[in-house]
Amino acid sequence: MKPATIDEAHRPTVVLLHSSGSSARQWQDLVETLRHQFRVFAVEFHGHGMCPDWRGDRPLTLADEAAIAVPLLEMAGGAHVVGHSYGGAVALHIAATHPRLVRSLVAYEPVVFRLLLEHEEAGNELRGFVSAARVTRDCVEQGELLQAARRFTEYWAGTGAWQALPASRQEAMALRMPSVMRQFDALFGTPVPIGQLCRSGIPMLFLGGARTVPAGRRIVQLLRDALPPAEHEELPGMGHMGPITHAVRVNERISRFLHAHEARELALMTP
Repeated sequence: MKPATIDEAHRPTVVLLHSSGSSARQWQDLVETLRHQFRVFAVEFHGHGMCPDWRGDRPLTLADEAAIAVPLLEMAGGAHVVGHSYGGAVALHIAATHPRLVRSLVAYEPVVFRLLLEHEEAGNELRGFVSAARVTRDCVEQGELLQAARRFTEYWAGTGAWQALPASRQEAMALRMPSVMRQFDALFGTPVPIGQLCRSGIPMLFLGGARTVPAGRRIVQLLRDALPPAEHEELPGMGHMGPITHAVRVNERISRFLHAHEARELALMTP
């Protein structure tokens, strides 16, 4: 049975954060799934979708990306935050720095690469990613944006994923590649605030795909070890791009978590 529709003014808020090279459109189906029970906002990062590129006189940081979403949380008096990949890393940053504004956190394979840097035993996974990122950056610096986008896509989504995209999507991703490189720098330049997340008390759900890339799998394992109170779940049959390639299953799991949290909150408020 579907829950009854809630009056819009009283719906809890959900903020959705997309992956690198993507846009708010990746969450279109999830927005439709949630919109009768929640107020849903899909945020776009610098240089993606309708958001202008980063024009600051210093390198982009995760705090700069978080600053796009935080006003929505403040306006709502707190919100659920959902992020995928780069969006998941920004979601963790928001939860650590603005814990009173985050009602719950869902992150599908947040690419917090600094965790790999901080664990020597994760060196092989980190080297594999750094090698792929170096090739992508070389293509960007040489002005070969389509080639950069192809390398980036096939690292995260597998061989053949690039050819499966329509030409319009390929061109859009190519134009975003300089912004993606700035995002890589922001990820390596920002420590992962594990201690702050542990102390926050925020309900968290971390998801990963059983067929993901080695770097993504290792990060999921490290987060499971570092944040045992959170819920951790591996979803079979999907990789790092699960929220896009297997949207129905991922969206159902996210929706179930959010509704369960709201039900618990309601039970606590009921005399």
